[in-house]
Amino acid sequence: MPSRTELANAIRALAMDAVETAKSGHPGMPMGMADIAEVLWNDFLRHNPANPKWANRDRFVLSNGHGSMLIYALLHLSGYDLPIDELKRFRQLHSKTAGHPEASETPGVETTTGPLGQGLANAVGMALAEKVLAARFNREGFRVVDHATYVFLGDGCLMEGISHEAASLAGTLKLGKLTAIWDDNGISIDGEVHGWFTDDTPARFEAYGWNVIRGVDGHDPAAIAAALAGSRGSDRPTLICARTIIGYGAPNKQGKEACHGAPLGKDEIAITRDRIGWPHAPFVVPPEIYAGWDARTRGAELESAWDAVFARYRAAHPDLAAEFERRLAGDLPEGFAAAADAWIGKLQAEGPVVASRKASQMALDAFGPLLPELIGGSADLAGSNLTIWKGSKDVNSDDASANYVHYGVREFGMSAIANGLALHGGFIPYDATFLVFSDYARNAVRMSALIPTHAIHVYTHDSIGLGEDGPTHQPVEHLASLRYIPNNPVWRPCDAVESAVAWKAAIERRDGPSCLVFSRQNLAHQARTADQVADIARGGYVLSDPPEAKFDLILIGTGSEVEVAMQAMRILADRGIAARVVSMPSTNVFDMQPVEYREGVLPSWCRKRVAVEAGVTDFWRKYVGLDGTVVGLDRFGASAPADALYRYFGITADHVADAAAALR
Repeated sequence: MPSRTELANAIRALAMDAVETAKSGHPGMPMGMADIAEVLWNDFLRHNPANPKWANRDRFVLSNGHGSMLIYALLHLSGYDLPIDELKRFRQLHSKTAGHPEASETPGVETTTGPLGQGLANAVGMALAEKVLAARFNREGFRVVDHATYVFLGDGCLMEGISHEAASLAGTLKLGKLTAIWDDNGISIDGEVHGWFTDDTPARFEAYGWNVIRGVDGHDPAAIAAALAGSRGSDRPTLICARTIIGYGAPNKQGKEACHGAPLGKDEIAITRDRIGWPHAPFVVPPEIYAGWDARTRGAELESAWDAVFARYRAAHPDLAAEFERRLAGDLPEGFAAAADAWIGKLQAEGPVVASRKASQMALDAFGPLLPELIGGSADLAGSNLTIWKGSKDVNSDDASANYVHYGVREFGMSAIANGLALHGGFIPYDATFLVFSDYARNAVRMSALIPTHAIHVYTHDSIGLGEDGPTHQPVEHLASLRYIPNNPVWRPCDAVESAVAWKAAIERRDGPSCLVFSRQNLAHQARTADQVADIARGGYVLSDPPEAKFDLILIGTGSEVEVAMQAMRILADRGIAARVVSMPSTNVFDMQPVEYREGVLPSWCRKRVAVEAGVTDFWRKYVGLDGTVVGLDRFGASAPADALYRYFGITADHVADAAAALR
């Protein structure tokens, strides 16, 4: 049987070889954390390589994702569907071994990491998901949800502010099954970190309420195993502070930034092979080493044992078992779509005049009871975002049906935690803040779209319409910025009906996130036919046509400015100018419609178009063309009542009508 050192050296060799072959990458971290990874994966991690999605597997997150060859080596060696040829194609086009781990590309990778610190926040979300699901589904004698979450992180992750946000909340929520292992090697890309990172990290995590295990030798398997064992059974999350040497085994480059983000070079690799006693050719792993790593038999036994427990659970609690399986599969409850459509029809008939943030809360009150998987939260703005609905229950309570997270003022951490909740499975998470603060969260929103995750990001106070708080709180460029993120539909509804449709679309979407953007001020209800209501889900539709559908120009509005466009249409009619009004709640969704549909809404023969939105204008040029114009706001706002601001900045029906008439 190979020694632990020999097993760990397989990671080091594969990391050296793959990075050298690619002529790029980060060999230092995999070599430095190889001993820790070997102990964790061979002695502690409960997983099944044959089924990377086994429901009760432990989750492993590589927050310091630049060291991706560590996880690729682990997956390959332990028996996942990641053959050696994929490691040889490290960082190459269409390989399963991208420069940073990608959940959508590589079996066994739980989340896409690389932007430092976000993996830690994702892991917090996964650990929270485990805790909430366990409270909901476990019964006496049946711990069907009982797994740990492990996360590796480096100095860079801890320097990022998101680590504070996520770790602070994890301590407050007492996520005892979360274990973070800090690769304390003292080196970042710029060199020795003592010149810019002198935090007392253990004391910091103790202040968060974590269980902190200090002074672990990251190259001593016995010390590592003792630390990991010490993390079990705690009612608090654990930080293991493991002192390591980056590039361990490379005699001329270990402990230096030279091995952080560049290949070691053929000469150094040759010397390292000799130093660590690895005489094998590049990418060659002896059979006995593979045998020592192979987790397939043990993984199958673990899953089989859980299957047997779950079979007894199903017999004893058939309704709970069916609900558990439905939620893990990501299927919506039977009848949800019909019930949601009935609610939308009711709204259209009643025509409430409310702020769309209130309409959002109304939708949550209608849809929430149908969706036990819905879990939400706000960044200390619940009373403003209106994200607490009648069935909301705090996850920091003893309620088994808890479904609401008070995130505090932690926008970035909140959104990355929501990604972790979604990735774990069993939940549809939503988070909320003011639209202007989406800047704080934006990289986590981008990761939602990239991974992708079924997370719903809710933003309120969507324009100068929020009024007196002034330009620091009035979003101008934010709508355009979010719309430019690929795979990230942004919905800005104009009334209660569009708000409910937006929520339904976000809930039903399974292949990525959605951003729902709502107003502070009341919005007028718009009259529609049943066909028009159905077309809302297509992102853009004809809201109003003149008699016989003969029009001279098109007015395009979104959100609160749809009402402005409708008023402008009437002003133009009085001047003898016939205008079509198009409501465009989601430009992203509209752009995905068949060309025939888009041509029917925005016919190419009509080049006289005016778009109106209380935000930057450049985004709308693709819809109005060179012959059209945009009424918007290409500067920051001001502090005043909303009505005064709309008049001051010229986002009025009269101004829109004048701009349209000038096109003739």
